[in-house]
Amino acid sequence: MNKFLVVAANGKAGQKIVNELIARDLDVTVAVRQANKTQASQVIIKDLFDLNASDVKNFDIVIDAFGAWAPESLPQHTTSLEHLAAILAPNARLVVVGGAGSLYLDASHTVALKDSDGFPDAFKPLASAMGEA
Repeated sequence: MNKFLVVAANGKAGQKIVNELIARDLDVTVAVRQANKTQASQVIIKDLFDLNASDVKNFDIVIDAFGAWAPESLPQHTTSLEHLAAILAPNARLVVVGGAGSLYLDASHTVALKDSDGFPDAFKPLASAMGEA
């Protein structure tokens, strides 16, 4: 059976993902910065950027539910993925939770949803940061 690690699990998406994994009776551990707010009983209390290869070595699937909204923290979407990719076990899979804004609308991958008419201006910086990551 696969072993899952949900990083940044205390957030909205993270908690929903953890609930779904538990409902499916899967082996799930969460990595959170502060007290665990999820239903998971296996917990690593550590900032994402403090996780190391030893922390993640036994997981087959690492789900990154990290989110940053403040303009000054948007670059962390890239640095967090770089960090996780660097510490993963060779055969582990990294699943990244992201928004739809960075998805392409055309086969040639030239127009993203964030660039389309009607996409809310307030979400464009986040969608751009996630797309770049």
